[in-house]
This record gives sequence, C-alpha cells and structure tokens, in this order.
Amino acid sequence: MNHTNIHPSDLMNKKTDTTCIVDVRTGAEVNSAYLAGCLNIPLHELTAERLSREIETAKKDTDTIYLLCQSGQRSELAANQLKGKVAGKLVIISSGINGMKQANIPLLESAKQTVSLERQVRITAGMLVVVGTILGTWINPVYYGLSAFVGAGLTFAGITNTCGMGMLIARMPWNR
Repeated sequence: MNHTNIHPSDLMNKKTDTTCIVDVRTGAEVNSAYLAGCLNIPLHELTAERLSREIETAKKDTDTIYLLCQSGQRSELAANQLKGKVAGKLVIISSGINGMKQANIPLLESAKQTVSLERQVRITAGMLVVVGTILGTWINPVYYGLSAFVGAGLTFAGITNTCGMGMLIARMPWNR
C-alpha cells in the first residue's frame, strides 16, 4: 500500500485551486453532490494516461493526488489501480463524500436525487434473489441457481472487496 489517508477537514485546510482531487464516482453520483474543483473520472474509466491528460488540461498539481468516492472503498481500489503508474503521491479522502457531509464541508448539490451505486447494487441483487426464488418455486427448481449465483457473487464481493455487479452497473447509461 503506497497511499495514505486524509480527513476531509484536513484536506479543506490545505486545498487550493490547483489541488488535484479526483472523484472516482459515476457521473450520476457526482451530479447529486460534489466538491467544487474536482476532476471526475469514474473508477471503471480511470487509467494513468487519462488521469495525466485530465490533470494537464485542468492545470492541477501532480505532487499529490487526492482520491474521492462516496465512502472510501472505490478510492482504495483507484489507489491500487494507479499504484506505480503515477508520479504523484496518492491520498485517499477518508469516508469520501459521506465523510465530507459529516464534517459539514459545503458540497454543491443537485435538486434531483440520484440512487447511489451501492444502493443500485443492493436493489439489483435483492431483485435477482426474489426472481430466482419465485421462478424456482413456480416454474422449475433450476432457477434457484440464480439466487445461489447472486449469493456467491455477494460473498465473493465481500471477501475480495471488488464487486462485478457494481462495475457492470456503473457502466449503465443512467450512471453517466
């Protein structure tokens, strides 16, 4: 692990116009609440090359790159993804946007409420389990396999801290 964490309040004390903060949430999540001046590159689109282009275009400092997401988990994945590929120091903003809200840091918010990626995953997983159970009961027991597959996926996501369903849902048109 070549990255560190910073509390949102400490970041705000250091923040300038050239501070490089990269928000790795989906476009829809960013539209609901965001910190002004951040670069938005969703995790599934994040590469060292794209990050370098965005930093250069926005004229941000490259010494330290702060990573922001909803709760801190995707920032951790982003840091691991960028490790060794960028020159700057990678710093995760602890607890992400949730932490900023708890620290009463002013965020720009849209009147339109969006459903977070985490909630979308929970809704989809729950619906697939219910559908698998209903189909298994009323149509053919083989459909119970759908519920088992979702349960195995959730277990894998919990153990590895990577969620295939989340990565798939993040690519959906409504999350852009």
